[in-house]
Amino acid sequence: MKKADIGLIGLAVMGENLIMNMESKGFTVACYNRTVSKVDAFVNGRAKGKNIIGCHSVQELADSLEKPRKVFCMVKAGAAVDAMIEELLKVLEPGDIIIDGGNSHFPDTIRRTRYVESKGLLFVGTGVSGGEEGALKGPSMMPGGSSAAWPFVKPIFQRICAKVEDGSPCCDWVGENGAGHFVKMVHNGIEYGDMQLICESYQLMRDLLGMSADEMHEVFKKWNTTELDSYLIEITRDILAFKDVDGLPIVEKILDTAGQKGTGKWTGIAALDEGVPLTLIGEAVFARCLSAMKSDRVEAAKEYGRKIPAFTGDKIAFVESIRQALYASKIVSYAQGYTLMRTAARTYCWNLNYGGIALMWRGGCIIRSVFLGKIKEAYDRNPQLSNLLLDPYFKETVKKLVPAWRTVAAAAMQYGVPAPTMTSALSYFDGYTTERLPANLLQAQRDYFGAHTYERLDAPRGQFFHTNWTGHGGSTSAATYNA
Repeated sequence: MKKADIGLIGLAVMGENLIMNMESKGFTVACYNRTVSKVDAFVNGRAKGKNIIGCHSVQELADSLEKPRKVFCMVKAGAAVDAMIEELLKVLEPGDIIIDGGNSHFPDTIRRTRYVESKGLLFVGTGVSGGEEGALKGPSMMPGGSSAAWPFVKPIFQRICAKVEDGSPCCDWVGENGAGHFVKMVHNGIEYGDMQLICESYQLMRDLLGMSADEMHEVFKKWNTTELDSYLIEITRDILAFKDVDGLPIVEKILDTAGQKGTGKWTGIAALDEGVPLTLIGEAVFARCLSAMKSDRVEAAKEYGRKIPAFTGDKIAFVESIRQALYASKIVSYAQGYTLMRTAARTYCWNLNYGGIALMWRGGCIIRSVFLGKIKEAYDRNPQLSNLLLDPYFKETVKKLVPAWRTVAAAAMQYGVPAPTMTSALSYFDGYTTERLPANLLQAQRDYFGAHTYERLDAPRGQFFHTNWTGHGGSTSAATYNA
């Protein structure tokens, strides 16, 4: 019997769809699931008559694979991945490749790469984005780990992934150890931001302008023909048009409490660890946390009895201002995300290709959009670009968008419509483009109460001073450090 090109463990929806995708591209795939009845059901159901081998044990899976063996794990992130690695190490040989395709936290991938390599095998941690449809028809894939594994998995990964217009695959080697899962984590953080920005646009139109779901459907339909052309705008358009059995919009019957799986939170924590102001994504995560406090919000709404005043301006013009504010905020979100990747790359010694990452995100993934092509062009122009806001295209674009952005942020504040990501993005932009911030006063405060010292405008950087502010504090100062 012909041996399989690759094995996959974990027959949930994503795992099954990846297998069907690989088989459709000419690969023979072996599959295993801890609940073996799922294997039989799959092989005798969706996979019947296809080049898919069902296995009832990890040993049987290993025996069915061509060498070097490649085993793709689609199991729950966390302890389950470590347990599966231990099982696989018992049946695989040096040179074989273990692939983790789940939403693992990048420090775990760093640790696992080191551990698996110490056993003589190779490890790949790959982000897989695109949901169920992407897994079946072509996801975006972000692999990292043992670089020696790339030549063996590249033909499979680049065959099954999404392609952009010129045929370029939305998959390339990201970097060492945890780089792939880090980039996927940032992707998910940006996804949080994009979704929240769209939700704020929807709330401004619904609650401030009094627009119906059908009217908003038409707006998002139009927006999807502009610079905002993207998967998330597209599905928002479709959601707003979808009716329940009674003919009313189903979106308005859904409870306003959002869930999350943790990748947005991880992105925010990584930004704090690296000292990067990831304000928009942070607000997007906190917006989900606030949404979960439904009973508290209902009670607070009763206590304050706040009503949104009637909008008296030009509604059509304001809808266009919302579109521009959404686009400007989106640019800030990606600028912050890319700054985080650049900073982490220095910390972990990764050689990230930022234009290549934009290309990987250009198709297949949840944040896929026309806009990502502009990011790739920016990094093609200047691979060392420190912030997207400094790229000539984005600089000119944001300058044009700022007036509408301020109009929308001011209206949100004036009328009492929460818009945390749009307003925080504008605050970041204003802070980033302000030559002198009030941190001089902050440093004086720190030196006053804790003798933390400060630098001076009239002295070289790196030279620290302490003032005896009270007259009895003495000249002793604290050591300088950054937490």
